[in-house]
Amino acid sequence: MLRFPANIVPDDGGFAVSFPDIPEALTSGDTIEQAREMAADALATAMEFYFEDGRPVPLPSKAKRGQHLVELPASVSAKVLLLNEMIAQGVTQAELARRLNTRKQEVQRIVNLDHATKIDTIEAAFRALGKRLELTVA
Repeated sequence: MLRFPANIVPDDGGFAVSFPDIPEALTSGDTIEQAREMAADALATAMEFYFEDGRPVPLPSKAKRGQHLVELPASVSAKVLLLNEMIAQGVTQAELARRLNTRKQEVQRIVNLDHATKIDTIEAAFRALGKRLELTVA
């Protein structure tokens, strides 16, 4: 899963959250615990901007001292990596649908962050791009 470093700093009686790698993800919370929870939501929401714009998502940098790591859910992480690979290869949704021998609407669902997609379907999309999806347990 992708884990992004976040800066959580005191701000006006609460805590402000920002992500150096994802400048669109800004939030805050009254307590540090609430700020961490809000950070996960803000990060996931910011991913939608990249998907809507068809822009590659910056991969997480290494966390620096004092930064907190915020993890994207596994399904979102896999879709982010898929989007980045499609963009890197210049593969459109229509082309991926052709390679998967399916309709473009099916690929639209695969790259929709709000749609629950089976991991096998995401793996098939990577295979169609000449890549493998690998899972590890840590």
